[in-house]
Amino acid sequence: MSKKCKERIGLTFLNVFFLALCFATLIPILYALSVSFSGQNSLLSSDFSFIPKDFTFENYKRVIFGEDILVWFKNTVLLAAVTVTLSLAVAVPAAYCFSRRRFRGRKTILKCLVLLNSFPALLSMFAIYRLLRPVGLVNTGVGLILVYTGTMAVFSLWNTKGYFDTIPMEIEEAARMDGASDLQVVLRIVLPLAKPSIITTALQVLIYVWNEYIYATTFMTGEEKYTLAAGLNSLQATEMTGSWPVFAAASITVSVPVLIIFFLCQKYMTSGLTAGGVKG
Repeated sequence: MSKKCKERIGLTFLNVFFLALCFATLIPILYALSVSFSGQNSLLSSDFSFIPKDFTFENYKRVIFGEDILVWFKNTVLLAAVTVTLSLAVAVPAAYCFSRRRFRGRKTILKCLVLLNSFPALLSMFAIYRLLRPVGLVNTGVGLILVYTGTMAVFSLWNTKGYFDTIPMEIEEAARMDGASDLQVVLRIVLPLAKPSIITTALQVLIYVWNEYIYATTFMTGEEKYTLAAGLNSLQATEMTGSWPVFAAASITVSVPVLIIFFLCQKYMTSGLTAGGVKG
């Protein structure tokens, strides 16, 4: 057997393995989808099937029209939109500065930011509460936005800085030689090249806010102020206790918007950093 033939066989087995792994990771999602369409309040059954025998849309009707999910959705969208905007507004200019400028204390600041980003969130909750309570920001959207922005701005800075580091300086130098100002270089050259990184970072911040549970349940009380993650938990703590089909339907429903955004942004996540910008 030739070496090329062995490589093809090995590659085929590797592809089959990863396909099987992908299908295995889909099983919990398919299970939740099946339960969400089931008319029986049962998670484990001896005659379980991925296609429910008593198929119904009633669970989704109860989620959309009978629960406060639209209020939770509005709260989460508002928090996510403001957090993404503030995080990028702070992180992108700072990342460009750390990438292109060499100043005293630069490395020390970056190390401190890494240390802050690696600090466990649970250990900082008491300190955050002590900071928010005197200024009346506990149980407010503004307080939660500040917590989220402070958490994700550091991550966004590091994520975009690594991208800026890969953009060749020759592009900017050539633009300046053609008479472009520093602001024009950043707005018309650097930011368009960094578009995949910025969109990817924004998507990761969105997913964080969308799924965040600890801060949302600790600093926010009252169903009218819940986020989607906190609201889903409350479904099992109210009169809906034990209604797993409704809970599954709600989980699937709140996952759809992020899934759609992810697929829309997928091309930016896989595109090259400076494709066609500089020829070697």
